[in-house]
Amino acid sequence: MQHLLRRSPALITTFLGTVMAAGAALADQPHNWALGMQPAAGPIAARIDTLHDLVLGIITVITIFVAALLGVVMYRFNAKRNPVPSQTSHNTVLEVAWTVIPVLILVVIAIPSFRLVYFQDRTHDGALTVKVTGHQWYWEYGYPDNGNFNFSSNVIPDSDLKPGQLRLLDVDEQMVVPVGKDIRILTTSADVIHSFFIPSVGVQRYAIPGRTIETWLRIDKPGVYYGECNQICGTNHSAMPIAIRAVTEAEFTAWATQAKTKYAENGGEPAPAAGAPITVAQIRPGSAQVPPSVPAGELR
Repeated sequence: MQHLLRRSPALITTFLGTVMAAGAALADQPHNWALGMQPAAGPIAARIDTLHDLVLGIITVITIFVAALLGVVMYRFNAKRNPVPSQTSHNTVLEVAWTVIPVLILVVIAIPSFRLVYFQDRTHDGALTVKVTGHQWYWEYGYPDNGNFNFSSNVIPDSDLKPGQLRLLDVDEQMVVPVGKDIRILTTSADVIHSFFIPSVGVQRYAIPGRTIETWLRIDKPGVYYGECNQICGTNHSAMPIAIRAVTEAEFTAWATQAKTKYAENGGEPAPAAGAPITVAQIRPGSAQVPPSVPAGELR
């Protein structure tokens, strides 16, 4: 027993380290029974977390105060204790208080909210630009600063998933960015409204036909970060995952060099086969009966 007591600090440290390591391993993807947001992987997500904590604290205090006030009113001013109801029609101090205090609370929330909106709006010195185009139902990524190549990114159907790959999250071609660099993101759409959303990075921007919308991201550590189209865009809306692979600057340079050669055969355009939408039956076998004679493109 004494031996266990002497070792308990080391055991506790080991346990906490294991838990923290497991949390870090899941920081780039959603996981079951999560109650909070994914751990921040960049400065935008970190500021979103800070604002979230501030607002959560404020609404918690308000909820407790209102609940306590309701309990006091129910106890002190019920019909049994006050058989003769009060005839008070108004109270100037209370009316001023319940007008001024909410205004001050909203100001406290508004100031960091506006600062966050302007912070995530755009970067003035981005290391590179990535153009993101939404399609029904896949993403297209363009790198105008690195050879002006572009490629399509499609969800991997259930039938093609390999061990370790995530269903409805992994893709055949990942968007690649260097770690620690400000990346300018330009979103647009080729058909309907989509939404480019990566929770752990703190990025969400609409992709609207005929418009180019700017935002930026920076990822602080290497890894793969997953997101989804966050705007209902048709039958295969759930089959538009986003996978961003953050690598070192040297690895990114090597990848970009290979990518220019790899996609040069398509003239900088996505390969027709990769761009063809997959069917619902490919994603969820048995959930939809799609006749083999119907081309995937007609399911749009």
